Amino acid sequence: MRRRPLLAAPFLAAPALLAARPSRAAGPPVDVALVLAVDASGSISPEEFRLQREGCAEAVTHPAVLAAITGGLVGAIGITLVEWGAPGGAATVVPWHRVADAASAAALAEALREAPRSRQSWNAIGDAITHAAALLEDGPFEATRQVIDVSGDAPDMRSHRPAPMARDAAVAAGITVNALAIAEARAGLAERYRAEVIGGPGAFVMEATGRADFARALRAKLVREIA
Repeated sequence: MRRRPLLAAPFLAAPALLAARPSRAAGPPVDVALVLAVDASGSISPEEFRLQREGCAEAVTHPAVLAAITGGLVGAIGITLVEWGAPGGAATVVPWHRVADAASAAALAEALREAPRSRQSWNAIGDAITHAAALLEDGPFEATRQVIDVSGDAPDMRSHRPAPMARDAAVAAGITVNALAIAEARAGLAERYRAEVIGGPGAFVMEATGRADFARALRAKLVREIA
């Protein structure tokens, strides 16, 4: 994901802030380049997986999320879906989409529903963050902000690059890492994510009580991340 200051326009706010960003190769502009990195490990049943995918599709088309997208300086975001679990095996299952209106959000939602499930095991969150950071570095958009959105129901396990180390590298590259903890039967998961996963300006953890609560929590999280 290459970033540089957006071309000057009379309505853009805080030009000095934008000018302070590193000069990168240009692409279509977006307010936020966002990697949704979702848990697809073996602990997730087919029904739970369906709820998770439906939750992603519902969230990106929700009026509150669309309002946050269109209310930005550019009025567009870039978004891609990564599934993680296996050590070193995080997979990009939905490529980058530029979402700027209801039609492009609907196209993304269809892609989210239709993409086949990747083969995953364990919970290698650190490797997922490393994969997501590489997607942002090489992505097609000129982004004002870069965000990795990790959701899962367990702490990091068996990563080649442990989550705190991967998180620190991403933050050093100017990326914010947020997390959605699907708490359910695992006490203290949000606290683990706060300590080991999130980082960068304004980073936060949001909690879902279970897979059925995933859509609500992700929707609230996207509004906060985009706005």
